[in-house]
Amino acid sequence: QVQLVESGGGLVQAGGSLRLSCAASGRLFSVYGMGWFRQAPGKVREFVAGISMYSSTSYADSVKGRFTISRDNAKNTVYLQMNSLKPDDTAVYYCAADLSRSALPRRQENEYDYWGQGTQVTVSS
Repeated sequence: QVQLVESGGGLVQAGGSLRLSCAASGRLFSVYGMGWFRQAPGKVREFVAGISMYSSTSYADSVKGRFTISRDNAKNTVYLQMNSLKPDDTAVYYCAADLSRSALPRRQENEYDYWGQGTQVTVSS
């Protein structure tokens, strides 16, 4: 069982920045693939960014160049640095863990095994 706890969400003006954190339980964090997804009101949950156990990264086109995913294995934590935020980035952001030991980051919801409860990000115009 892996527990994931997100933090760092909040209200920010357009153009601003936020850094989300996701702390994971367990001793095997270094071999987990980690991902960030988001769900806006009335929309399906979508992939935002992923990082493999080898720190290979992947991004949705909508956030490429603005968001950065990173991991700190010593702290069992994955981060999502979000810059140049837009009102369209408003959503609940979820972190997820992939235990498959894939060399590449996963982009599909059903490829992830555990999920956090989510943290709200609101970007005002």
